Amino acid sequence: MHHGRKRIGSAAAGLALVAVAGLIPAQSAQAKPSVESVQARVDALYRQAEQASERYNDARLQLSELQQDLRLLRADQRRQARGLQSARAQVRDSVVRQYEGQGLSAVGEVVVSRDPSAFLDQMATMASFDDIQQQLYSSYATQAEALRLRTAAAQDRADRLAALKKGLADDKRTIDDKLAEAKALLGDLKAEQRAAVVSRDQPRVGGAPSSASTAVPKNVPVSGRAGAAVSYALAQVGDAYVYGAAGPNAFDCSGLTMMAWAQAGVSLPHSSSAQYASGTKVAPGDLQPGDLVFYYSPISHVGIYIGNGQIVHAANPSTGVAVSPVFSMPFSGAVRPG
Repeated sequence: MHHGRKRIGSAAAGLALVAVAGLIPAQSAQAKPSVESVQARVDALYRQAEQASERYNDARLQLSELQQDLRLLRADQRRQARGLQSARAQVRDSVVRQYEGQGLSAVGEVVVSRDPSAFLDQMATMASFDDIQQQLYSSYATQAEALRLRTAAAQDRADRLAALKKGLADDKRTIDDKLAEAKALLGDLKAEQRAAVVSRDQPRVGGAPSSASTAVPKNVPVSGRAGAAVSYALAQVGDAYVYGAAGPNAFDCSGLTMMAWAQAGVSLPHSSSAQYASGTKVAPGDLQPGDLVFYYSPISHVGIYIGNGQIVHAANPSTGVAVSPVFSMPFSGAVRPG
């Protein structure tokens, strides 16, 4: 009985605790996210989406190169197959001629020859025939090996193409997922909170606003080809940011810089990391309007320097194309195109 009373007492105490706990409001579970936490999370999602987008741009460049390689290899493979077929026919004809008795033995030549000098000439001809025959076999083996190598190379390019296409699909999925999550986070906020996040100054450093997205300069002291690039980029301020876009009304970061410098007759690849390898490196203290400025490690964002410590860039889906301080993001380097 004593033990039974203890068990009953313990059970009653447990029920009391449950009842008390039920009276405590679950504020933490129901609390809405703060504007600051949503800003930080949306920024992180945009960064992850942009990294995937630039990988996607890189992969598209590689895909184009591999497709060209594969076309050339397959054309070479077809030529090599024709060469092998020709060598095979020559070997076959040689074997047939031997079988039909066109290559007589030296003893047979002695029997049928009435002219010793003619016999010696024919012996030389037979030696030449043997040499030619050996060359035919050697040519056949060479052509067969060359075809094998070209076939293997073509298969390698085809395998790499398949892997790249899968990577493209994965990165596109990542972009879509991150952007959808950012939109869902913004949708959870009240209208005024959402407006505060969407219109926030971008980009942010270490989770804190950078007081970026400044007014568009009226006059930038630059001319020539750099002037054409800067003028085009500034004219796009306010346009939308769309992953993989390169105008005319929406851009991603490398799409904007590519199109800006195209106005100056300079061809740049649609990839921030590839653009970093396409110009003369410039120190931060030597920046001039028109220079490309790169951010993050590995490089995944690029803008155009416009002087006075500012860049114009396609920032993110919330901000679009904007003017920002040059060191408002982790600086990786700069190049001067052309």
